[in-house]
Amino acid sequence: MNKTELIAAVAAKSDLTKKDTEKFLSAFEDVVTKALVKNEKVQLVGFVTIDVVQRAEREGRNPQTGKPMKIPASKAARFKVGKKLRDAVNGK
Repeated sequence: MNKTELIAAVAAKSDLTKKDTEKFLSAFEDVVTKALVKNEKVQLVGFVTIDVVQRAEREGRNPQTGKPMKIPASKAARFKVGKKLRDAVNGK
């Protein structure tokens, strides 16, 4: 499902217009992004928890040459699925 399909599905389910749903989704993306930039955790209980983790510098290999190379430290968003969503996916 892409963003356009998501907007259409949410609009149909919630009796909102597609335009209002798109505004909500854009605002949601913006709020979550800003929270993660500030190293805050976003938690939707039962659905998903999103937080930022620090990855240490490590050694990898260049796939073209096979030579060792350093992969710099970085931050990444981590998604943890909530119990309600996990159970729904597993048919429980």
